[in-house]
Amino acid sequence: MSDVEAIHALVTEFGKRELMLPRSRSELYDSLRDFVVAEVRGRVVGCAALSIVWEGLAEIQSLAVERRHQKRGIGRRLVRACLLEARRIGVTRVFALTLVPTFFEHLGFGRVGREELPHKIWSDCVKCAKFPDCDELALAIELAPASAAKRAPARRGA
Repeated sequence: MSDVEAIHALVTEFGKRELMLPRSRSELYDSLRDFVVAEVRGRVVGCAALSIVWEGLAEIQSLAVERRHQKRGIGRRLVRACLLEARRIGVTRVFALTLVPTFFEHLGFGRVGREELPHKIWSDCVKCAKFPDCDELALAIELAPASAAKRAPARRGA
């Protein structure tokens, strides 16, 4: 609960820069259990949320890292934490809508058409001021089920 104000400040700052949609405190409290945060010396400097969209499908939302802490791997670790949780709960596909596709591509995500995400489009996107002229790109990654991941040999990657 004590992280909501810091998450709100991050999301609001990125929203002002039109890098993500802003979220109200009420929305953050409603989805607080979806969030992971990154701390430096006990202070929240980054956040990301894993939002369940449909059976086997989740979205990474509200990924933000303070400017002065960017380029240090914090965003990558936040996304990996979301992917780990997704796999743990049985999600097999995770997507993100982003203005920075190369960040996600370096983590193994590939570009997909929005028509592949109808549940997202008709539940959230239609409420957005940018709809239907959104400039974000959709990227997704397929995840092996947790049981298969345990059996698979370890490999180095992003």
